[in-house]
Amino acid sequence: MPLKLPRTLPAYSVLTQEGVMVMDDELAAHQDIRPLKIALLNLMPKKIQTETQFARLIGATPLQIELSLIRMSDHETKNTAAEHMESFYRPFSEVKDQKFDGLIITGAPIEHLDYEDVSYWDELCEVMDWTQTNVHSTFGVCWGGMAMLHHFHGVPKHVLGEKLFGTYRHANLAPASPYLRGFSDDCVIPVSRWTEVRAPEVEAAGLPILLGSDDTGPCLIEDPDHRALYILNHFEYDSDTLKQEYDRDLASVQVQGAKIAMPVGYFPDNDASKPPLNRWRSHAHLLYGNWLSEVYLTTPYEMDRIGQDRTDLRG
Repeated sequence: MPLKLPRTLPAYSVLTQEGVMVMDDELAAHQDIRPLKIALLNLMPKKIQTETQFARLIGATPLQIELSLIRMSDHETKNTAAEHMESFYRPFSEVKDQKFDGLIITGAPIEHLDYEDVSYWDELCEVMDWTQTNVHSTFGVCWGGMAMLHHFHGVPKHVLGEKLFGTYRHANLAPASPYLRGFSDDCVIPVSRWTEVRAPEVEAAGLPILLGSDDTGPCLIEDPDHRALYILNHFEYDSDTLKQEYDRDLASVQVQGAKIAMPVGYFPDNDASKPPLNRWRSHAHLLYGNWLSEVYLTTPYEMDRIGQDRTDLRG
């Protein structure tokens, strides 16, 4: 089944060319089923790139999905055209009376800041609390996942001496989890962050770690009490996203004098002139497909009941 998107959204034409099933409002109206309502709170500066990456993953399942794009109410983005934001994004203040089957909260390039110093932290706390009454399942990604861990459990983030950057193998620590259905014993995941959360502190909060690495620490964490998953790395990345970040860091005047290491395990033969191979795409589709399947199996058919039934997701 296709992903429902506005025909004028840039992701619509990109995904159509890739063979992803998408449809517009007119076609969706002829289908007598309730689509899953999934919202994307996009905190990344490159809005179009990020929305396309997540739309690609959630549009690859047999379910009809209606994707809503959300932004923080008072935060103005500097990297995406105002016309795009006005056309396709709604501020949280306009959607907080609605209910959603799922919400994805993206990462944000603000790891160097304490949570409370982030300009939109108060509103993000409101969003996270709102998920407990208006969202059936929430997926926090990278900084978004760390923020939820901090907000709900007090799990701190720790600044690293150097950037964790590259593609790293992660162990499947919970093969019986429905979220890891079909996963290999290990898998490769892109990593790009200056902070970490530590396994003992996650475990002390009573949260199971589903994917982890000796090199990069916890990756995928389940939070049944809050009907949430947190992934601290980037399955959604395109093949060249780490290259774009590497080229940006090399060119940035803000990192002059700093050590800019080549992303680990990413370029063939560690040669940055060779195009990188995508070794995570299949597991990325598996994870997001499994999440959506669990949402579909457990969300109430009547949207008004979302948040009223405190039954945990299966796991």
